[in-house]
Amino acid sequence: MPDTTLFRETTLFASLDDGALATIVDASTDRELLRGDVIFREDDEPDELFIVKSGRIAIANKSFDRRESMVALMEPGDLFGEMGLFDGHGRSAEARALETSVVIAVSYEPVRQLYEDDPTLLWRVIEMLAGRLRNMDAALADSVFLDVTGRTAKRLLDLAGESDEFSLPITQEELAGMVGASRERVNKAIAQFIRLGWIEQIDRTYRITNREQLTIRSR
Repeated sequence: MPDTTLFRETTLFASLDDGALATIVDASTDRELLRGDVIFREDDEPDELFIVKSGRIAIANKSFDRRESMVALMEPGDLFGEMGLFDGHGRSAEARALETSVVIAVSYEPVRQLYEDDPTLLWRVIEMLAGRLRNMDAALADSVFLDVTGRTAKRLLDLAGESDEFSLPITQEELAGMVGASRERVNKAIAQFIRLGWIEQIDRTYRITNREQLTIRSR
């Protein structure tokens, strides 16, 4: 049975009463994934949304020559795949597991019925979509105003969170996709941080040794 706590922590379902939430939970199933498993591909016909229960999910676009840009990294508690519920169009990106993961799959139909029964719940949808737009604006600003080194510093800080020591949960190619640059340029930026003494690296484990300077470089 899916954990109702995760539902309560998502903007989309946070305001539901117990009865309405039970309807959604009853229509949900856990889906176990291995690294590399694809949940959906770009342009697929959508009929479900998902909440990450454990692991990490990449949301990525591919160019005509198969180059990849990772547009979002979904972690426990994050919701994705909801856009098709509201616009009826195909998937806008691919979603795949970056590691062994569990997602909660929720069919569109009971969610759509909730909004038809009580349209005031759509204010939560607006709040969620406004948050997504703000994130997109920030990402666009980064691509315009930050060079590859600055974007790499910002992504490393995002992945580290509050901890100074962290393991990279993605490959170097996937990190490059998140930064929006080639693997070689991202590796060059990381090597520069190491030379400056801002971070230390052992295999895929990193330790931030000068968070202040790394933060300055990410702005």
